[in-house]
Amino acid sequence: MAGGAVSSSTYTSNAQAGNKPGRYLFPFILVTSLFFLWALIHNLSPVLIPHLKKACQLTDLQSSYIDSAVFAAYFLMALPAGAIMRRFGYKTGIIFGLCLYAIGALLFIPAANSREYMAFLGALFVIATGLTFLETAANPYVTVLGSPETATTRLNLAQSFNGVGAVIGPVLGAKFILTGTEHSKEALAAMPAAELQQYLQAEASTVKVPYMIIGIVVLLVALLFVVTKMPEVQEVKEEKADTTAPAGSIFRHKHLIAAVVTQFFYIGAQIGVNAFFIRFAKYAGGIPEREAANLLGWVAGLGFMIGRFFGTFLMSKIKPQVLLTIYGVINVLLILVAMTTKGQVAVAAVLMVPFFMSIMFPTIFSLGLRGLGGDTKFGSSLLVMSIVGGAICPPLMGLISDASNIQMAYIVPLICFAVVVWFGTKGYKLDAAK
Repeated sequence: MAGGAVSSSTYTSNAQAGNKPGRYLFPFILVTSLFFLWALIHNLSPVLIPHLKKACQLTDLQSSYIDSAVFAAYFLMALPAGAIMRRFGYKTGIIFGLCLYAIGALLFIPAANSREYMAFLGALFVIATGLTFLETAANPYVTVLGSPETATTRLNLAQSFNGVGAVIGPVLGAKFILTGTEHSKEALAAMPAAELQQYLQAEASTVKVPYMIIGIVVLLVALLFVVTKMPEVQEVKEEKADTTAPAGSIFRHKHLIAAVVTQFFYIGAQIGVNAFFIRFAKYAGGIPEREAANLLGWVAGLGFMIGRFFGTFLMSKIKPQVLLTIYGVINVLLILVAMTTKGQVAVAAVLMVPFFMSIMFPTIFSLGLRGLGGDTKFGSSLLVMSIVGGAICPPLMGLISDASNIQMAYIVPLICFAVVVWFGTKGYKLDAAK
């Protein structure tokens, strides 16, 4: 999930009860690998979108359903995943999630053989359902695998592997999925039917080996969880605010509702900017798909990872809402440049956006939860569910691209970042006078 949700609950385990230092080092490594595994899938999506558009002969709108399938699964399965893990335990939930992840990855093989787009979307939905289990369990596990005093450090370290996935995903996709063979519509129309089908099948088949390897690796990780002794995670009930029955509706917290709306738009912007970058780079800058995918990994992905650390440093000197506003304004300007110029300038503008997106998710999240008291957990759930924006905004971009061009479609993230600016200036303090 983008940015990694901030947990509002407190957890404990036998790992925090005087165990020898280093006893849970290997379990920590295992849990940390989950952060990389889900980031890998998310950051392969921008490669899959142009690739399956070509292999399955899709419109931009149809290709955007790749992100819709992933984020719809998060939205629909988050509450069931939490309920299942409360009933059967976090370790069981992780193993089940990894198995779903692996099954979904292996389903790419029959999907590629049939070249049926719905089969690919079904496989992605299964993968994302598994990821929902992993993301629900990962933060609690990281916080209990050692002393409470170093829990925040461990969580930050684990979340840094999201950034590693943001770099590696597009690069691996460029190397093993994208073929670099790009034909114009006219060239495809002129191909003999048999040659066209052979070409399209060859394109679809490039996903089989990478996703088969991913599926096997994920199954091996699941096996390691089966044989590794993991601590039991228990939620500690809050002694103060969270045991007090909240008075009135959750909707009385206007700043929380503003945060939920803003998070919806932010996630839509984050996913949309990356999802169509390869198509954008080809249209605006004439950059081949493989080169564009490498730029997405080594420049945009690395920028997002560095931006997270640099932004954390800046927040020790600048108020979070002020930094959020500044970064939001910068991204609005960058998207304007991307929409109104051509060549390297337009492409560079989009590549710079992830650096300034890096602090947005956790900052909006934390500002939205301020002062909620007994409503904190419910507010946190609403903020997590708002990631459904990632399922809705990319199709809007696809619609605009089909009607105009992919460059004009970036008006959607422009509007989304304008909402972030509004939240950083006014939305976060809507009920400050209360």
